[in-house]
Amino acid sequence: MITVRHLIACAILLMAGIVHAGEPVNINTADAEALAAAINGVGVKKARDIVSHRQKNGPFESVDELAQVSGIGMHTVDGSRENLTVKSAGD
Repeated sequence: MITVRHLIACAILLMAGIVHAGEPVNINTADAEALAAAINGVGVKKARDIVSHRQKNGPFESVDELAQVSGIGMHTVDGSRENLTVKSAGD
C-alpha cells in the first residue's frame, strides 16, 4: 500500500527534475516545497526555515546569503547554485 510519505517523496523527486530542467527558483518568492525540490540535500522542514528566515530578515540579496540560515552551509548552496536565483523573471 502506498503511504502518504511515498507519495510526497515521489512528488518532490518529480518536482526536482522539473526544477532542474527549467528556470532557476527564486529563493525570495518560492514556497518551502519548491525550495526543497531545488536545493540538494534540503527537505521541506529546512526549506520552511529558509522561508521563515526570509520573512524575519527580508529578501536575500544573493544566493550565498542562504548560508545565513542555520543548517545551510556553503557546500549546500554551491551544490544547488545553478537551480537558484534572487532575480525575478523580468530582471
